[in-house]
Amino acid sequence: MQSVLPLIDQAVAELAPEFRALSIVVEAALLTRPEVARAALDHACKAVQAGGPSWGDAHLAAWADAFRKFGAKPQRTPCSAEALRKRVLRDGTLPSLDPIVDLYNAISIEYAIPVGGENIDAYAGSPQLVVADGSEPFDTMKEGVPAVEYPDAGEVVWRDDKGVTCRRWNWRQGVRTRLGVDAQNMWFILESLPAMPLDALTEAGDKLIAGLQQMMPGVQIESSLIGPGAN
Repeated sequence: MQSVLPLIDQAVAELAPEFRALSIVVEAALLTRPEVARAALDHACKAVQAGGPSWGDAHLAAWADAFRKFGAKPQRTPCSAEALRKRVLRDGTLPSLDPIVDLYNAISIEYAIPVGGENIDAYAGSPQLVVADGSEPFDTMKEGVPAVEYPDAGEVVWRDDKGVTCRRWNWRQGVRTRLGVDAQNMWFILESLPAMPLDALTEAGDKLIAGLQQMMPGVQIESSLIGPGAN
């Protein structure tokens, strides 16, 4: 099974000293029950409309504060969990995109937590959470056409040895490492701040793992905690 060791830059640790995350590495098996993801997404949308977890609003507010610390404007570029939540509150649901994406989006909105899903085979080196200097390329799409952007200097980004894989911490994912149902080796990162209880982070990870196991019997999964509380 492929090993993934996410690296957290000291500058990011100083910006958000209580940041912690679950890193989940997956060696995929044949996907036989895609309906599990749609059911999880429907359940999560109902949970959001019912108000979500008691600490959910505080957690999303903490992410907005973290974004402001590195110069982002969360009203315009919110964390991924906030963006998904706003769509559910506006439309009542989220469109189905891909069984794997649907499943981790369901976890994100139910637990008010940014969740990233990546095709780790597309990575060059290890995932790194760093403060960008502005020279790192970020592959994206503009008006349906492939394009390259660059982060702002001082922006928190996920990157690998080739360039940025996700801008503004967890706001927008790049194309190169995007995860889909056909990926053989997957990496998920569930990112939390102190407003989210540690047991809730663990529960969110367990639910993601359970969903993957239901959809892909025989899947191989390893999970590890990064940050305060890790062994």
